[in-house]
Amino acid sequence: MKRRLHPKRSHTFLFLVPSLLGVALFFVVPFGMVIYYSLVNRPVNGEFVGLDNFKALLHNSAFLLGAKNTAILIGLSVPLAVLLPLKLALWLERAIPMKSQLRTAFLSPMLVPIASVVLVWQVLFHQNGTLNAFLETHVDWFHSPWSILMVLLLYLWKNIGYHTILFTAALAAIPRTYVDMANLDGAGRTRQFFSVKIHFLAPTVFFVVLMSLIASMKIFREVWLLTGSYPYESLYLLQHFMNNTFRTMDYQKLSAAALMLAVVMGALIAVLLSIERRLDQDTENE
Repeated sequence: MKRRLHPKRSHTFLFLVPSLLGVALFFVVPFGMVIYYSLVNRPVNGEFVGLDNFKALLHNSAFLLGAKNTAILIGLSVPLAVLLPLKLALWLERAIPMKSQLRTAFLSPMLVPIASVVLVWQVLFHQNGTLNAFLETHVDWFHSPWSILMVLLLYLWKNIGYHTILFTAALAAIPRTYVDMANLDGAGRTRQFFSVKIHFLAPTVFFVVLMSLIASMKIFREVWLLTGSYPYESLYLLQHFMNNTFRTMDYQKLSAAALMLAVVMGALIAVLLSIERRLDQDTENE
């Protein structure tokens, strides 16, 4: 006998249909087209060329430069976007004056529009800007080896406050019993952190790492507004390569680069989630 679908389940499926169609239309189909373009030699009546587009990318100097700079930016920004907010949250945990005002101030960068932030950075770090006037120098900061640090400072300023609030909430959720027991055992702040607090903070740490990783890929928006399509060499990111390739309508190269980036990012996120699951299992076993 055929099993008939429960009425509630059938109704649920009907409500899901519009969302499933939207996901298919705007995500699945475009991603399939990206895969197709990455395997042909031209977008119209293209011939299958296998992995030739990917091999060409690995010998493309602009792509390799963008990949290197993007990796450097992620390697610098993500650890700092985790460690600095965690330190600030531990500091805010103490009895300090104006604690609530400081928390509000940390969130204020999220309210500032990107265009305003870029304008402020241009005023600060322009060749005739505020920093050069203060230092009595004439350095074009966005066209110098220091340019990556200017962007890193912008990234941290935009994200540290939100991450600090996340860590503050996670610290407040730690059962006070464990902290009191550590105090009775004579454990100092450092030992309390590594023996007690870090176990409860682990999920938040991994969430902040993921958010920082995603945010570091979005920094292209600010870099492009500050320096344009062809910035100083150390600021040329993968997104610059993709944006410039799109403007020349080289869809095969663009699709191959986007697919490689998606695979790498997916692998990084999968590794982080796997580590988080293992730590959760170890914590439960303890």
